Amino acid sequence: MYKSQRLLRLIMIINAKKSFTIPELAMDLGVSPRTISRDLNDLGELGVPLYSIQGRGGGYRLLNERLLPPIAFTESEAIAFFFAGQSLRYFGALPFGDQAESALDKFYHYLPSDVREQINRLQDKVAIWSPNRSMSVSCLTVLLQAIMIKSAVTIEYNSSETELNTREIQPIGLYSDRGYWYCPAYCFTRQAYRLFRADRILTASLNDNVSCLEDVDRKSVFNWDVEELKRQEKTLFCVHLTQKGKRRLEENGRFRDFIESQDEGGGIIRMHIPANIEVPLINNVYVLSV
Repeated sequence: MYKSQRLLRLIMIINAKKSFTIPELAMDLGVSPRTISRDLNDLGELGVPLYSIQGRGGGYRLLNERLLPPIAFTESEAIAFFFAGQSLRYFGALPFGDQAESALDKFYHYLPSDVREQINRLQDKVAIWSPNRSMSVSCLTVLLQAIMIKSAVTIEYNSSETELNTREIQPIGLYSDRGYWYCPAYCFTRQAYRLFRADRILTASLNDNVSCLEDVDRKSVFNWDVEELKRQEKTLFCVHLTQKGKRRLEENGRFRDFIESQDEGGGIIRMHIPANIEVPLINNVYVLSV
């Protein structure tokens, strides 16, 4: 067995066992303990998260992070992977942001030199801008972890400039809009669904003492407020748009489907909105209709 094949096999065995001794690995692979020791040192230099166990029996243990098997990418897939990473480059904060950067660095390191050269050319040729908003990366990471493992979260939330309160929530999802991260969630404190802006969450921690609700877990960022919107009284919102105003609203996915074009180049937007919503006419609507 070639060394490269043995190292790949060793990674698969380590990932399955989590804790192991050198004699065990030597027996599994049919090589000497000295060879296994050298292989483990090589894996450590490659970034495999191992640490030795002190005390009787000794051995090694894999850190909390599991290792994923190698994946063969085509050249086009490799470039697409970096293009996807480039789209997140200008976010002010990302869940697992440091880990994402580390993953891209590892991926880049093992690419053929000609593919790396192509990707290097993309670095300053392609940019997907997003407003740089300041927010806590650790809070975003906790929210994402809670969604993945179905856990409640305790947050300190600044709902206004002066009001700071503690909430127990069950996050439904995370989405970004114009640089801000939003977290729709069920709020156990208010016993209602709420939309939290992540930059207003000052602290966040997983809370195993609160039982999550199954009906909340079945919701997504696309339908979490559908039932609430159905219960609300609606009113018709109608605005006549100039050509400039129509063009500006067509850039916003929330309104694009409600715009009716007119012959002179302008348009009309007609949509039903909750009757109790406050529409900032001076700041927004006037700009679109002049």
